[in-house]
Amino acid sequence: MYTIAIHGGAGTIARHLLDEEKQKQYEEGLQAALDAGFTLLENGGSALDAVTAAVVSLEDCPLFNAGRGSVFNSEGRHEMDASLMRGDNRDAGAVAGVWNVRNPILLARAVMEHSEHVLLSGSGAEAFAREQGLNFEPDEYFYDAFRYAQYQEAQAAGRVQLDHSAAGDRKFSTVGAVALDSQGHICAATSTGGMTNKKYGRIGDTPVIGAGTYANDLTCAVSCTGHGELFLRQVVAHQVHCLMAYKGCSLQEACDQVVMQDLVAIGGEGGLIAVDTKGNIAMPFNSEGMYRGCRSSEGLNTVEIYRV
Repeated sequence: MYTIAIHGGAGTIARHLLDEEKQKQYEEGLQAALDAGFTLLENGGSALDAVTAAVVSLEDCPLFNAGRGSVFNSEGRHEMDASLMRGDNRDAGAVAGVWNVRNPILLARAVMEHSEHVLLSGSGAEAFAREQGLNFEPDEYFYDAFRYAQYQEAQAAGRVQLDHSAAGDRKFSTVGAVALDSQGHICAATSTGGMTNKKYGRIGDTPVIGAGTYANDLTCAVSCTGHGELFLRQVVAHQVHCLMAYKGCSLQEACDQVVMQDLVAIGGEGGLIAVDTKGNIAMPFNSEGMYRGCRSSEGLNTVEIYRV
């Protein structure tokens, strides 16, 4: 058996705020990412390759706050974070605060595979990306009129804000993927542009192994999306693993405990996607909606945005 699940962010995603055409665009973007990862699994590819391909697809889609669709920071630029982790040997790679890298998830993977480190940041990470021959893009590639309007609104109000529209909805628009391959291995990957108008080199949970991303073949692979500060404090991704490993919880029980109880208790909003080595999938969220989807060798293929 093999399976993949993805997310494109959680938050207040009300039905009346997405017209039919915009909803279709989001659904098509999610399906394209699912298909990119699933095709690799279907052809005997690894979970690592599958989550990488799915996240690259989401990073290349301007609808999601990662890669090309990243929000503007306080300097009017795009400061991106990403991470991924293998469940078989617990290798991991991550980057934080990188500019102009077309696909931060590919840089995170290069850190894992071609350096002795786990997490690189800023100019050092960018220098490493150039050494690895990764693609860079000019600022214009990342420009989006809607994102720029968000940035201007945040600057005018003098605040840092989560990705949200003029209609007032709050979105935690990280993207991510988790997968189980036919060899029984699992992997997780996560990428984000962070908060609109963020200052001081702010870093959320996405590039922090154990907070926003975690994978262990003994239990599960997890990718998170939510208010990063709260996910960091709760060490969300690793907490799911701990509940399974030390308390004997099922994947769904562990995810529900962390997302619907532990996070809620400290005011944390968002969700996560997770898969275990039996192919079970969990996609809980305590917000109004979450862009999400999953596909498996058992015939499952679904893309959803709102609560069912």
